[in-house]
Amino acid sequence: MAKPSKETLLEQERFELRPKSGGGLLSYEVWGYQEKGKTVVTRYNLAYINHSICHVDNGRVLGFDNAHDYHHRHYMGEVTAVAFTSYEATLEKFQQEWLEIVKGTRGKKS
Repeated sequence: MAKPSKETLLEQERFELRPKSGGGLLSYEVWGYQEKGKTVVTRYNLAYINHSICHVDNGRVLGFDNAHDYHHRHYMGEVTAVAFTSYEATLEKFQQEWLEIVKGTRGKKS
């Protein structure tokens, strides 16, 4: 029987968004391993944080992660389970949603 691969931090990035771009912070944290030339993602945490939009959940306006043994979405303090297809599909959904949020809040003051 093969030994399980060792999980490592694959990506950890934070981007501060300029106020004219919606403000806030984007955070990406991805864990996993390489197997037969492919990347296997085991854990992830994607978040758009903006305290001027959301005053709960540590300012997390939007987030997707798989902590607590299930895939879920954070939105303005609410947490809901989500169907999981792949990390790549989840990343794409996150990117689309935070861009829509930013478009809807540009120029507005809270």
